Amino acid sequence: MTASAPQPAESAAFASALELIGAVEPRVAAAIRQELNDQRESLKLIASENYASPAVLAAMGNWLSDKYAEGTVGRRFYAGCQNVDIVESVAAEHARELFGADHAYVQPHSGIDANLVAFWAVLAQTVEAPALRDAQARHVNDLSDAAWETLRRELGDQRMLGMSLDAGGHLTHGFRPNISGKMFHQRSYGTNPTSGLIDYDEVRQIAAEFRPLILIAGYSAYPRRINFRLMREIADDVGATFMVDMAHFAGLVAGKVLTGDFDPVPHAHIVTTTTHKTLRGPRGGMVLCKEELSEHVNRGCPMVLGGPLPHVMAAKAVALAEARTPDFRRYAQAVVDNAAALAEGLLRRGVTLVTGGTDNHLVLVDVSAHGLTGRQAEAALLDAGIVTNRNAIPCDPNGAWYTSGIRLGTPALTTRGLGTAEMDAIAELIHTVLVNTQPAAGPDGNRSPAKYVLDAATCGKVAQEAANLVAGYPLYPAVDLG
Repeated sequence: MTASAPQPAESAAFASALELIGAVEPRVAAAIRQELNDQRESLKLIASENYASPAVLAAMGNWLSDKYAEGTVGRRFYAGCQNVDIVESVAAEHARELFGADHAYVQPHSGIDANLVAFWAVLAQTVEAPALRDAQARHVNDLSDAAWETLRRELGDQRMLGMSLDAGGHLTHGFRPNISGKMFHQRSYGTNPTSGLIDYDEVRQIAAEFRPLILIAGYSAYPRRINFRLMREIADDVGATFMVDMAHFAGLVAGKVLTGDFDPVPHAHIVTTTTHKTLRGPRGGMVLCKEELSEHVNRGCPMVLGGPLPHVMAAKAVALAEARTPDFRRYAQAVVDNAAALAEGLLRRGVTLVTGGTDNHLVLVDVSAHGLTGRQAEAALLDAGIVTNRNAIPCDPNGAWYTSGIRLGTPALTTRGLGTAEMDAIAELIHTVLVNTQPAAGPDGNRSPAKYVLDAATCGKVAQEAANLVAGYPLYPAVDLG
């Protein structure tokens, strides 16, 4: 989506859509138009956001939205789903080929939904396994240790082991505020307090003690690669199902930047992802799995999902087709190169990074060295035209709300065409804001974790430089709304 001459078809399509919407509810049309303007002007460094192509966006706005299609391809609960079957089949085919998966399920509406489908599929496979039926048929005194473990799980003590939130894990990996934390008895593995890296020996030790049904790998704020071969070995040692949530880095897997031990698909029993982050598709989710889990995964609707969204599956099919091109592989590599350049630029300026750098698409900054909370840094950067999000860091003294970190990501700006030189310039802008922002007192006179002061001159200067930077890399240049 780098600069090019406007294409009449694309401009006409979106202009016509806004005209139709505006005729019914002009406030909605105005908000959509303003959103495009706002995104064009923002220096977006949110690691979980990207820009879908015009083709992906257009695929969502059509009459496929009008169809109910519960069930799976060829086995629907509604008649007249022949075109939905085509769309879903194409999306699943692209997903299988792109990731080398046995089976792909493209119906989940979000990453959380994809994880729920995966959890219930594993539980269903466990309960219905022949070993469990055999164990239940015996007298309890004759049960082996393995059979006792299976029976205990069936009686309600299902266990999940995943990465801790402050180490970079995700709420959907068994934490109490999420439904996964109510389904499973959960424990966490963290990172080495010195290096910030996963200690695989510690994971092995915790797994051996805890004996989880599901071992989850994956992250939302861990700036390094994971060795999925080692994690699978740990899962096998304790008889666990190995699940990977690759929502954040699916585009790096699709783009063949993460391969071998760092590609989760060959190693995991089941893999979940969103489709709108590094994969650069529509907002939605997806499940990839080994063949033995496919029957259970296909029960996602109506087990935990409502009616599939055929228009979004159409957009997933388009995005997955785009991800199979050489251009997408170049994009994925550029995302990682840009993240490394951003990290190096920050380090040269004395900014503290969790793990001291990055191997993927994100950078995690510890702002406590500047006397700031993550919330203060996030707000000050936003004032200066740089969009980030606050994020907890390992053993964060400020908790998950105020935090001590900010998370930066390069997928969106890479889509716009910015490169490593621009990443160094962005590092300078971020550093300028951090060193010129001071914590401030709240209404009670005590230091506030949310209040801050950034002088207007510095703020205005950085905001202008940020605007000048993105102006050279137009967003959706083929869409001219006049």
